[in-house]
Amino acid sequence: MTLEERLDADLKEAMRSGDTARKLAIRAVKTAIMEARVSGKEQHALGDDEIQRLIQKQVKQRRDSAAEFVKGGRADLVAKEEAEIKVLEAYLPKMLDEAEVRARVQAVIAELGVTDIKGLGPVMKRLTADLRGLADGQLVNRIVREQLTR
Repeated sequence: MTLEERLDADLKEAMRSGDTARKLAIRAVKTAIMEARVSGKEQHALGDDEIQRLIQKQVKQRRDSAAEFVKGGRADLVAKEEAEIKVLEAYLPKMLDEAEVRARVQAVIAELGVTDIKGLGPVMKRLTADLRGLADGQLVNRIVREQLTR
């Protein structure tokens, strides 16, 4: 079963059960899939990895929105965004925790022989490719900067 088929089945189930947060989150992803499918000059099918990137983008948007709602004192909207994040994360591979990211960062820094902040570019380029979909880019960037400014 492809990821898109799984989303379709889960949307039907959410509609039957009346799970509003799940229904809204999946519909938003399906809309993003449709927009990506028809963007460009020709319509094209999306693979599971492309759909996962769209879901990651949706999660990031919701995290950003939740942060803004916290600043605005809108706890009701924060709860809504967090519920949708939880739904969407079920479709993504398990993310690495901070300790695992830190270990990967140290390994790449040692492998590339980088000793100061001037080597940030090559380290980030390598880690971005290695950790795509497995770790948040902001977390990776923060850890790399910490390691290189010691």
